[in-house]
Amino acid sequence: MSRYQRIVILTGAGLSAESGLATFRDKGGVWARYDYREVATPEGFARNPSLVHEFYNMRRRDLKTVAPNAAHMALARLEQEHRGEVLIVTQNVDNLHEAAGSTSLIHMHGELLKVYCTHCRKGCSWTDDLTTELACPSCGKSGGMRPDIVWFGEMPYHMDVIGEALEQADLFISIGTSGNVYPAAGFVAEARASGAHTVELNLEPSEGRSFFHEAIHGPATRIVPGFVDSLLAG
Repeated sequence: MSRYQRIVILTGAGLSAESGLATFRDKGGVWARYDYREVATPEGFARNPSLVHEFYNMRRRDLKTVAPNAAHMALARLEQEHRGEVLIVTQNVDNLHEAAGSTSLIHMHGELLKVYCTHCRKGCSWTDDLTTELACPSCGKSGGMRPDIVWFGEMPYHMDVIGEALEQADLFISIGTSGNVYPAAGFVAEARASGAHTVELNLEPSEGRSFFHEAIHGPATRIVPGFVDSLLAG
């Protein structure tokens, strides 16, 4: 079995791309088609909440048409079969890790299938469309419901828990990330400073490739299952 006892895995949009969900920063990705300032900032939501709702309603509907791929399934298997600790920290807001069976999971950028009210700050699971007229199930006020997504300019979730996990990790794996979005892009340096072995699994070298001890490049559905096999085999 693997000699590593505390594994932290960072996943990004490249992991879900082969399931049919668009990446963000690649050519033709989401931010090539939409201005993030209009649909993914608190200011954009204040200016035009209907446009923001339309954007996330579309993404929520798209999510219903896809399924976990072999890379998601391999990570779930690693969690189930590894004798040590495995924590997945995902930048993805989709639910494909959960659908594959992963349970030790942090959504640092929020979740597409959750919403919360800006009036009472209460949240809940949500699978349907959002509108500006919708009343909050908790406080009854209208106009305050928003996607439970960490937008540009907002603090990612559970950074204290992530930081502690990185300090204790003996293996850090980054999968399907561009390496240029902070604070996630700095996780490899934190893990390496704590003595962890660092591995990049990506379609192509990321901007942070030089920080990794080891890198394997190719489609996630091929290289992630292969790497998990090698970890479990020791």
